[in-house]
Amino acid sequence: MKFEFTEPKFLPLEANGHILSFLGKLEVEVYSIAGAPKVLGVANRCGFCDERPVYRVTDKTIKVESPCPYPDGLTTEITLKVPSGKVIVTDDLRSVYSCDDSGFASYNSALGQAQVVHAMAAVGCAYGPVGNSCPGLYRTGPDTYIIARPGYDEDDTPDPAFSRYDFLAGITTDLWAYSIADFEHWKSRGGDPDKLGWDVSVVDITPGTYRFTHHSGEHDFNPDVPGTVTFAHVERID
Repeated sequence: MKFEFTEPKFLPLEANGHILSFLGKLEVEVYSIAGAPKVLGVANRCGFCDERPVYRVTDKTIKVESPCPYPDGLTTEITLKVPSGKVIVTDDLRSVYSCDDSGFASYNSALGQAQVVHAMAAVGCAYGPVGNSCPGLYRTGPDTYIIARPGYDEDDTPDPAFSRYDFLAGITTDLWAYSIADFEHWKSRGGDPDKLGWDVSVVDITPGTYRFTHHSGEHDFNPDVPGTVTFAHVERID
């Protein structure tokens, strides 16, 4: 549809499930270039699906034509086998585990991050983006864990729930991620225990298969809340 605005207009945005503004904008500035809409104040790709929006503009509203295939975001589940009963925990294991992401969506999108999570799991590494949060691995019960950043109140008192958890490892997020693998599998692929730095932990857990449920791609996930942020739940399933 060709249209001409002699002056820029502020119109309500109907995003059709897409995430185009993390500021929650409901109204955007629109003007025309050679009869085509130019929209200001929003991303040029959806934060969930990485698609470029195609807009339909009327005098009263602007709407993205095609719906987002992931309007609720993405919860990403993978499994990790830990036959040795030991896991190596850190931010970056790319010297041993890596994936080719050349055909993936942008890593800035929930879809692109989920694709990397699955690809890393396929080579034996439980990986997940956590931003610059420096979370920890905590045991919450028999064979259940979380990867989380505890919240603190105004007196710097930590979330009381964490007094019931066992702190197992801190994750220094130079890479803005966690990376966890079976320790013996890591060694079999060339990992050298003698070269481990201070920011790497080796943790004893029950041998078995673990499910990682990663949350950072979900619609309502907000890593900037002042309270506790849980990036992933981990549980032994076999």
